[in-house]
Amino acid sequence: MTQINPEQMINYDIGIGGMTCASCVSRVEKALQKVPGVTRATVNLATESARIDVQSEEVTDARLRRAVRDAGYEPRSPEAQSAVANASAWAGFGPVGWGLLLSAPLVLPMFGSLWGQHWMLPAWLQFALATPVQFVLGAHFYKAGWHALKALTGNMDLLVSLGTTAGWALSVWLWLTAPEGHSPHLYFEGSAVVITLVMLGKWLEVRAKRQTTEAIRALHALRPDQAHWVSDDGEVDVPVDEILLGDHIVVRPGERFPLDGQLVEGQTQVDESMLTGEPLPVSKTVGEKLTGGSINGDGRVLMRVTATGHETVLSQIIRMVEDAQTAKAPIQRLVDQVAEVFVPVVMVVALLTLGTWMFLGAGFETALIHAVAVLVIACPCALGLATPVAIMAGTGVAAKNGILIKDPQALEIAHQVNTVAFDKTGTLTVGQPRLTRSIAAPGEAAETALMWAASVQSGSEHPLARAVVHAAKTQNLQLLPPEDLIAVPGRGVQAHLAGRQLLLGSLRWLHQEGMDPGIWAAEVQELLATGATLSALAERNSDGVQGLLLMAFGDEPKPGAAQALAALRKRGLKLVMISGDNQAAAEVMARRLGLRPEDGEVLADVLPIDKAAQVQSLRSSGQVVAMVGDGVNDAPALAAADVGLAMGNGTDVAMHAAGITLMRGEVALVGAALDISARTVAKIRQNLFWAFAYNVAGVPLAALGYLNPVIAGAAMALSSVSVMANALLLKRWKP
Repeated sequence: MTQINPEQMINYDIGIGGMTCASCVSRVEKALQKVPGVTRATVNLATESARIDVQSEEVTDARLRRAVRDAGYEPRSPEAQSAVANASAWAGFGPVGWGLLLSAPLVLPMFGSLWGQHWMLPAWLQFALATPVQFVLGAHFYKAGWHALKALTGNMDLLVSLGTTAGWALSVWLWLTAPEGHSPHLYFEGSAVVITLVMLGKWLEVRAKRQTTEAIRALHALRPDQAHWVSDDGEVDVPVDEILLGDHIVVRPGERFPLDGQLVEGQTQVDESMLTGEPLPVSKTVGEKLTGGSINGDGRVLMRVTATGHETVLSQIIRMVEDAQTAKAPIQRLVDQVAEVFVPVVMVVALLTLGTWMFLGAGFETALIHAVAVLVIACPCALGLATPVAIMAGTGVAAKNGILIKDPQALEIAHQVNTVAFDKTGTLTVGQPRLTRSIAAPGEAAETALMWAASVQSGSEHPLARAVVHAAKTQNLQLLPPEDLIAVPGRGVQAHLAGRQLLLGSLRWLHQEGMDPGIWAAEVQELLATGATLSALAERNSDGVQGLLLMAFGDEPKPGAAQALAALRKRGLKLVMISGDNQAAAEVMARRLGLRPEDGEVLADVLPIDKAAQVQSLRSSGQVVAMVGDGVNDAPALAAADVGLAMGNGTDVAMHAAGITLMRGEVALVGAALDISARTVAKIRQNLFWAFAYNVAGVPLAALGYLNPVIAGAAMALSSVSVMANALLLKRWKP
């Protein structure tokens, strides 16, 4: 049997039907966490799903689903979960419609009395109309309430079933014990209408939930089902799931690219707006990357597949958004703790209401109606929905605009950020420096020295290395394969080439290795004054380390970066640029970006391994820090910050380390990410305020006799719907 590494975590996602409130969430989580081998279970009421982490191969999907069923809820298959998410707008309205139809005649007398009309139905007819609503349409309330009672907990269903049953039973008792010829006041309409209104409210909730998951469904819809595979026998249409790595597929004009790949034939314009939020098409030529889900322009192209299944960019984006919408924000855990004791407290209040009114001489009938109103108006559903629906709406609309929030904690903290630290190269600048000048040492041939430098760097992906290789190729220099290549992190590389031991890296490192600091002294000062980034090629021999070639590199600010930084400054944020460049070069670029070195907004000469320490230093001074970066060397700093924002045009490592990914790699999206965080947290607070305020005000009013059960039921349904509607206002957000 295969053993699972203790460090390895297996994740299961299970759809769950039948949950109605935050108390249900708590019960399912406890049931799942009792399964041996489960380390964490997070249940989301808004998505009606659970994310379970396990560390034992003995814990199977079937075992987890059995735990959900034993808790009294329905584990849904992926197909059933998808069917629920993609159901029509009127799906599930049938029971609600029957409830409205049967309840309407019971309510008519109430309206008739407003105009002095007495339309009271005979008791037997009221009974005949109300009983199917109570025990047929309302059967699921009894079922879920019974499971909660068996687990010694409570939920919304228990409150509704107890309250409405009490009203129905009281009506039957009054009817059967009434003297001959006397028509008692019955409460059948209250019980039937409450059940109907609660069902209507839950149906409206489900409709609203579908809107919060639109972003996920839109992303799933981006991948075509078929691909034009180029086989030995020609072009064949096959399901995308059958395509393998390295396969060649044809994409015709106007079609979506089915998978990630590399363009091997043709050229085209590609619409990547659904992935990046960028409306303008991007030109693609041979050798460039293509992303599954984007739309081919006017060219018929041939691509080689480089990623399939869960490895594609689109699948990873979908996973990020799903993770964010499934996970719990820290504030939600506090709400869950409140909701866990909410139902028992409400039941105690209802019993106290019953006893107090009877003690005051109101009679059993009046006392029971007030107690029923208390049970009916209490609404743990609004508490359970307040946070997750806001997070779903916020992360969904952010994803549509090129901002992927994979961590709800990052979403919750981002609005508190008061300091934003930026990596320089590739984040604030284009990240594609050019070799602007090369100066050979006396007695050295410039072309030969450049050929050696490019040969040493030929296998590197570092931006400066690519600039050197590009410069050598433009001069048609023939490169040699380096031997014994060793990278010195944060400093440079060393290798053997044609019998010579060469070192290439920063001047500071080469001076430490023994290179004469006096060589190129004047040139170095001149180039540093212009903001150039410098490195050099040297040779280690019996005489020490001899300089061969000084190289100067220049980069350009990203378009719109200066304006984006100015906008962040207007929001009152402190800005810091962290760079490995020397102080002079970093300050020159900083001023071009509108930063103020004199105010401490530039941290230069920072080695990659020290970036995280600089971020930690900012945090230790009391700042809430967001770190923005794009490279592998930024990953520790992104993880060390309160909130990490990775540029989507950067490395996978950076994106995994960050809580938020900016798909377009534009600095302006930093402000947009902070803005959607602030708006989402505002919605969470508004929802929680109204959910708590509603219960704090409603329960006492019902206990004091100011609300009858029908009004209480309507208010209960309205509270959940209002929370959903408030969260959905986030869908109108634009960066």
